[in-house]
Amino acid sequence: MSLGEVLKEFATELFRSERLIFWGGSLLKIILIALIARTVVTIGFSLVENFFRPRRDTEDKRLRTLAVLLKSVLRYIVYFAALLQVLVVLGVDTTSFLAGAGILGLAVGFGAQSLVKDVITGFFLLFEDQFSIGEYVEMAHVAGTVEEMGLRSTKIRDLSGVLHTIPNGSITTTSNWSRGNMRALVEVSVAYEEDVEEVLQILENVCQKMAQEMDMIKEGPRVLGVSKLGESEVSILVWAKTTPMNQWSVEREIRKRVKQAFDEAGVEIPYPRRVLVPPEQTKIGGRRKRGTGDHGEHTAVQGG
Repeated sequence: MSLGEVLKEFATELFRSERLIFWGGSLLKIILIALIARTVVTIGFSLVENFFRPRRDTEDKRLRTLAVLLKSVLRYIVYFAALLQVLVVLGVDTTSFLAGAGILGLAVGFGAQSLVKDVITGFFLLFEDQFSIGEYVEMAHVAGTVEEMGLRSTKIRDLSGVLHTIPNGSITTTSNWSRGNMRALVEVSVAYEEDVEEVLQILENVCQKMAQEMDMIKEGPRVLGVSKLGESEVSILVWAKTTPMNQWSVEREIRKRVKQAFDEAGVEIPYPRRVLVPPEQTKIGGRRKRGTGDHGEHTAVQGG
């Protein structure tokens, strides 16, 4: 039999009316299954959004996280069920398929332990409510705002705009900056020549005014007192508690207002100064210091 005859026989068998009806009907059924799956997912997403719509502002982040996870679970379940129906339409024995998939899954499971770990950890992260979408956290050596939380991974965008995808299984420790009041701590330095009591009073006035004007400050600010006597400065600590994520802006505002208050009061902030020491003042016991010339000059750096 020649090649042309073989192709002709194959084409005749392929385009028989019974086969055309079978494949045409199967294609229509598959399209219908895809449309139904898509519709179910769309309706399910809408129901999830309506059900988890926050009633209060404090519920927003947690409910958004729950909604994202439920959408992910719904998508996997619907598409898997749609795949099984497509196999039935194509004449595949789904019972044997599921049994084979179970054996295959057991074999693959040993090589996909990290994936299973990621999914299980994702459920525990949600159950323990360690963080929610929109919160600023640090995990797996990455700090940023949580943009998405899924069953397998969590997406965080850092302050530079880079989006990091972190497998949930690698999240061992989570630091959350968006829960509870946060601490603002500023160290203020002044020169040794300044009157410490006067400086403390200036800082107290600044703190009282900030407490009256800034709603984001929940406690303080308070002047804790002298914290360190450095080489060229006296350091004083100012402390406050703020609403989440506002601690840095409060610290910046404290520094700005303290600088303005010091300028108005003439308080000197320490800075390095160079003092010239004549050679005759460097004599020890009637002899010059080793390495000093008869007509040389020495310089010493002194803070003030």
